[in-house]
Amino acid sequence: MVDLGAGSGRLTAELARAARRVVAVELDPSLAERLRGRWPNVEAVQADAREVALPREPFRVVANLPFQGTNEVLRHLLDDPRTPLVRADLVVQWGVAVKRALPWPSTVNGVVWGAWYSVRVARRLPRSAFEPPPAVDAAVLVFERRPEPLVPPQQASRYRHFVAHGFRGGRRVVRAEPRQLDPHEWASLYLRATA
Repeated sequence: MVDLGAGSGRLTAELARAARRVVAVELDPSLAERLRGRWPNVEAVQADAREVALPREPFRVVANLPFQGTNEVLRHLLDDPRTPLVRADLVVQWGVAVKRALPWPSTVNGVVWGAWYSVRVARRLPRSAFEPPPAVDAAVLVFERRPEPLVPPQQASRYRHFVAHGFRGGRRVVRAEPRQLDPHEWASLYLRATA
């Protein structure tokens, strides 16, 4: 289990009770130091969640992501389908959760990530649930690896290029409004085009 942006360790403490092993990643050196040695099954790592080396064996992430930098963390976790991420339960801004979970209007990242992960909003979290409260509500956004990918993972780079080209070229390239196609439709277009 990986906790990205562990902060003071509130979530880390709960994960330590539930998981055999937890890696708590925290950028702030003093907070990271305070996490060290508090739980026997927790390894505290002082690093940036957007750049930290991810486990090589299958892993899960449970994290309350810093609202600034959410997209960079998502890219770090989801861009390479060879990363053995099984599931990520992430607390993010409500607007980010809705944008990522709705199939339309689609985005390049949403389409590409959707080839390997299903995404849903598990629950809304009112701002009053946080201390101190943020300016906006949040949500638990869940990414779960698909049992069968829509596109072979070894074709990730080609697929991203295909989707980005389709979004830039619009109807001229994909004969439909690119933002109205969901990950399944994009994957189908790609597989037909490369068959």
